[in-house]
Amino acid sequence: MSDKTVQLKAFERLLNIMDELREQCPWDKKQTLQSLRHLTIEEVYELGDAILDNDLDEVKKELGDVLLHIVFYSKIGSEANAFDIADVCHSICDKLVDRHPHIYGDITVENEEDVKRNWEQLKLKEGKTSVLEGVPKSLPAMVKASRIQDKVAGVGFDWEEPRQVFEKVEEELRELQTEVDLGDQERMESEFGDVLFSMINYARFLKIDPESALERTNKKFIKRFQYLEQKSKEIEKSLSEMSLEEMDVYWEEAKKI
Repeated sequence: MSDKTVQLKAFERLLNIMDELREQCPWDKKQTLQSLRHLTIEEVYELGDAILDNDLDEVKKELGDVLLHIVFYSKIGSEANAFDIADVCHSICDKLVDRHPHIYGDITVENEEDVKRNWEQLKLKEGKTSVLEGVPKSLPAMVKASRIQDKVAGVGFDWEEPRQVFEKVEEELRELQTEVDLGDQERMESEFGDVLFSMINYARFLKIDPESALERTNKKFIKRFQYLEQKSKEIEKSLSEMSLEEMDVYWEEAKKI
């Protein structure tokens, strides 16, 4: 039996289980597109955590959870005679073929950047009035900023080199400090947003995903702080009773672990 046959049988098994759950399980019967939405978002974030941790076994499990949601939405769509899983598959297949004329057509590309530029141009030909239409409104602000910058760069609205972007970061920092000195809260917030936006753009030039970078720092900070908490318990002294110098000793220890 070929690998693809095994894969198709596994997918068929999932579809059959989904049918059974939708018919027989009280919880599954009640679900709607709207009730599943927040659960889907949670599952995608859990997948993101597993990827950042490079835990491949957990990635496999979380991919299964995300796949279940895709199948679940498709089942609900089929009950409304709107679409089914075959329509979902054909839709993405058609899009992939249309968006890859360098594979399925006669377009020639030199590199990844050519592919990205063609992708955005093709979307405009499909009837979109703005390259930014494909950026979901509900994305977290940092992810949204990154996607906005990717998309406008795809049509040539971009800096030429990283040095220029870093100079923009420095300019925005100076403007922020000016507003801090003046004490205008609304202007400070505006300039702080500009600093973050320019830093995210700089990350793109450095080929760093800002969301992943920040989350790695979050995880690093949590690990070190929890080490500090553990040490405070060992010496039977609460953090509020410790001096900053005492805390710093354990913080430096945590950095070496």
